[in-house]
Amino acid sequence: MAILATQTVALGGLAPTYAAAAGGGDKVECGDRNFLHVKNGAGSPVTVTLTATASVRGQAAANVTVSVPASGERMIGPLQPDLLQNASDSLCAVGYSSATSVTVASIRL
Repeated sequence: MAILATQTVALGGLAPTYAAAAGGGDKVECGDRNFLHVKNGAGSPVTVTLTATASVRGQAAANVTVSVPASGERMIGPLQPDLLQNASDSLCAVGYSSATSVTVASIRL
C-alpha cells in the first residue's frame, strides 16, 4: 500500500498531481476537508472501497463503496476520521476493484 501525500488547495490554485492507484490499495489522510479525486481511464467501471473503522453499539460500520464509471472520475469525501481513520496509523485504507488505468489524488480544501 502506498501512502498518498495530501495536496492542499490554495487561493492561488492547485494543479494536483495524480498517482497510479496501487494494486494492493493506498492509504490517505483523513479529515473533514479531505477528499479523493479518482480518475478511471479504463473501459470498465471501477469500485473504490474506503475501509470503515467505526462501530456503533458494537456493530461495525459498513465500508464506503463508490463506483467510478469507465473513462470517468469521482470526487469522494469528506474522509471523516470518526468513520475511516485507522487507529494504528491514523490513515484511511483505500482499495480498488482494479487499479489498471486508475489515478488518484488526495486533496484538502
